Amino acid sequence: MSEEAGRKPARVVVADDQTVVREGIVMLLGLLPGIEVVGSAGDGHEAVELVAELAPDVVLMDLRMPRCDGVEATRRIRSEHPGTQVVVLTTYADDESLFPALRAGARGYLTKDAGGDEIVRAVESVLSGDAGLSPSIQRRLLERLSEPEPSSAPESAPAADAPDGLTARECEVLVLIAEGLTNQEIARRLHVSTATVKTHINNLFAKAGLKDRAQAVRYAYANGLVRPPTR
Repeated sequence: MSEEAGRKPARVVVADDQTVVREGIVMLLGLLPGIEVVGSAGDGHEAVELVAELAPDVVLMDLRMPRCDGVEATRRIRSEHPGTQVVVLTTYADDESLFPALRAGARGYLTKDAGGDEIVRAVESVLSGDAGLSPSIQRRLLERLSEPEPSSAPESAPAADAPDGLTARECEVLVLIAEGLTNQEIARRLHVSTATVKTHINNLFAKAGLKDRAQAVRYAYANGLVRPPTR
């Protein structure tokens, strides 16, 4: 008997909040060699519960889901059930999706245009202790590693010292607003989508009670996040 024939199929749970997408992934996986789908979940909370109940080898995890998103579900699974690996399968490949998922413990990251063979390779890779990353994600990681380190100048305050509970990223966005950058320019500077920038702006405006960018600039100066140029 060959090694392939003697190997047990990987037991997989699929987590995706879109029913049509989830059922399609389950159907696709059912046709692939070496994979057995043992359950499917409609959100991250349900995914964590299924892992506790079924102890699968791998969870194919969407990121943007209600109640408990994929990043938090990944963090809980890797903390509470370390025998289960997580491979992200998502539409999004921006930095704001990729890096939090990897930091949470995901060992693989694929976008939903991945083919069946690519999914099988990713599952096999994470089960053998390797990373299961699509070629585009590998390129993005290499690009990120080759980028210069962000400036350590005192224009932006650490989150621990930030006013009104602003996060480090929200402070960063606020500083760039104060520099006069548009949303599109901020997105390019931070390597994220414009929609992500808008979300950060909405959050920081709500926390700081700001109504417009002019108020944001005054707020940034008043709180020492940026300083007037020296003469």
